[in-house]
Amino acid sequence: MHRTVLQRELRSRASHKALAWVNSFNISRSVHSLPFTTVEAEGISGSQPAEVQNLVQGKWTGSAAWNTLLDPLNGEPFIKVAEVDETGVQPFVESLSKCPKHGLHNPFKSPERYLLYGDISAKAAHMLSLPKVSDFFTRLIQRVSPKSYQQALGEVYVTRKFLENFSGDQVRFLARCFAVPGNHIGQQSHGYRWPYGPVAIITPFNFPLEIPVLQLMGALYMGNKPILKVDSKVSIVMEQMMRLLHYCGLPVEDVDFINSDGKTMNKLLMEANPRMTLFTGSSRVAEKLAVDLKGCIKLEDAGFDWKILGPDVEEVDYVAWVCDQDAYACSGQKCSAQSILFMHENWSASSLIPKMKYLAERRKLADLTIGPVLTVTTEAMLEHKKKLLQISGSKLLFGGEPLENHSIPPIYGALKPTAIYIPLEEILKDDNYELVTKEIFGPFQIITDYKKDQLPMVLDALERMHAHLTAAVVSNDPIFLQGVIGNTVNGTTYAGLRARTTGAPQNHWFGPAGDPRGAGIGTPEAIKLVWSCHREIIYDFGPLPRDWEIPPST
Repeated sequence: MHRTVLQRELRSRASHKALAWVNSFNISRSVHSLPFTTVEAEGISGSQPAEVQNLVQGKWTGSAAWNTLLDPLNGEPFIKVAEVDETGVQPFVESLSKCPKHGLHNPFKSPERYLLYGDISAKAAHMLSLPKVSDFFTRLIQRVSPKSYQQALGEVYVTRKFLENFSGDQVRFLARCFAVPGNHIGQQSHGYRWPYGPVAIITPFNFPLEIPVLQLMGALYMGNKPILKVDSKVSIVMEQMMRLLHYCGLPVEDVDFINSDGKTMNKLLMEANPRMTLFTGSSRVAEKLAVDLKGCIKLEDAGFDWKILGPDVEEVDYVAWVCDQDAYACSGQKCSAQSILFMHENWSASSLIPKMKYLAERRKLADLTIGPVLTVTTEAMLEHKKKLLQISGSKLLFGGEPLENHSIPPIYGALKPTAIYIPLEEILKDDNYELVTKEIFGPFQIITDYKKDQLPMVLDALERMHAHLTAAVVSNDPIFLQGVIGNTVNGTTYAGLRARTTGAPQNHWFGPAGDPRGAGIGTPEAIKLVWSCHREIIYDFGPLPRDWEIPPST
């Protein structure tokens, strides 16, 4: 009877606590800004620059040096980032060193923290569901990584759905173990998911909310203590999200957040020696880190992503629209963007290319359906175009010119959506292949075609690629799909008439394949693969057989 009363009392307290949390937010909403924010997304400007701080050992800190960022749309200095230099890494090294190898929690230690993170996720998902909060992050993403409102909102939506997916008991379920019967009575073997302890997360500019939140929360769910570094150009988004997570109950000591250049972060990693590092970004940096960190790394690196159109031509308008979205949404700045399109000769004879050209040319800077390219200059993209057009039989299908009537600073790129045709035979030549398959992280794609007996040549071109992230096989022909899928390796591959290369939702695995260092994101499988390792505990309690005697030496 007393137990029942106590349970009711605990439920009542939990209910009142949750209600108080919601009410505190509703009261705060009546004032000028959201309760967790330190900036107004649309108020950031040259005259009112925002500031981005670091978080270490539970405290927000500035820096002796501030890096001033230029507004990618007009060149105004509009954000000041407190960047840590090589002399300032020691507090972060000390913070990581305080986390033991067995983590902040594991199946035997502080298991209530699994429930804590389910609760944090539920609250954070609720916050992102509120129109004012969702709009704040959408606008903030647009300010630093210009993309259309719908594309930026999609990033917020995926993040919210991910947090909903791991609310309640779902974090605890990530640590589900298994047992195998032993050889004798009293013996059982149990397999557990075990944290690494101190870990590091490095994420790029193009998805300033979605990628860092999904990887950060995955690391925390499994019991690790992460240090998070987001590209400084966009780190204000995650700084504000960290403040939201603190508001939702995230212990301030559980995560460190640093702004720095690559050289400083490399020094920090060498000194702190995290047990595992997740890197999302360029293949060049990924390979360097893999050596420096002695392989203690998971990679979700770049991809020269391909799409194959099979022999069955259907729904040309739809396929053209998906091709346009895959190649040019976010100005092509997605690691999953369509880099090369292989058209069956049946598609070459259709109206696909004219329709793609029309869709590309309706994109405009005014609504950010095309915009600044943050890692490749206009000159670099035009130079690449020039080299490709020197290949025999190549031709410019559309684009290939700088954007007009804009104030994008010259440190960034500004190019019209571009497509260049190159014959398949020329792509496969040794002198051309590396040039053609060079990833341009902008609104730029290669288009080619193939005859029905040339599919082996297409598969050869795919086999020679080295980054196998996303791919699409557009066909409802099961035999064709079977042939292509069976002879390729990309980790996230769409198949069927509606296949695409981009637009990964929160409910499926997203990551490369063909590399043991490959990392995933979003799903329980991805979280367990990246953020935990296997630990086996063999229980052997006995009893001994009654007639047991010490045996001879062996």
